[in-house]
Amino acid sequence: MIIHPFPPLFDKESKILILGSFPSVKSREQLFFYGHPQNRFWKVLGGVFGEETPKSIEEKKAFLHRNNIALWDVIASCEIEGSADSTIKNAKANNILPILQGSQVDRIFTNGMTAKKLYDRYILPQVKVEAAVLPSTSPANAAWNVERLIEAWGIIKNTDEL
Repeated sequence: MIIHPFPPLFDKESKILILGSFPSVKSREQLFFYGHPQNRFWKVLGGVFGEETPKSIEEKKAFLHRNNIALWDVIASCEIEGSADSTIKNAKANNILPILQGSQVDRIFTNGMTAKKLYDRYILPQVKVEAAVLPSTSPANAAWNVERLIEAWGIIKNTDEL
C-alpha cells in the first residue's frame, strides 16, 4: 500500500480544482504534482494561460496561486505498479471537503478518465459536485498532442462554457 506523500495545493483564492488520480513515481520522489518530465501538464497549463512553462516547484506553486488553481489527487492510498493508473487497486479516496471549504473553488476538473471514474465512485457521493473530465496530460495519452491538449484544457479559463 502506497500513501499519497504530499498535501494538496490551494489557498483561499483558488477557484478551479484539478484532480489527478495518484502521483507517479517521479512525482512521489519530488513530492510535487506532475513531476515526470514527459507529462505535459505544466506545458499545457502554460499554454492555456499564455505563460512560460514553470520549471521549478517554486515556479509551479507561484503559477498555480497566480491563476487561482488548486491541485490534488482523488486517491489517498492504493496499491499501484509503478505509475500505471490501470494497476490501481484497493484505493482509498482523499477528502476534498477542506479544499472546497477553504477556497472559492466552484469548478472541478479531472486530468483524464481514470481520475474521473475514481472521483465519481469515491468523492462525488460525498461532495455532490460534478467534475468535468479533461483529456489526460500523461504521455500514455499519445492520441493527444500538446496543441490539442491546450485547446481542450482552455475550458478551465472560460466560465461561460460551463
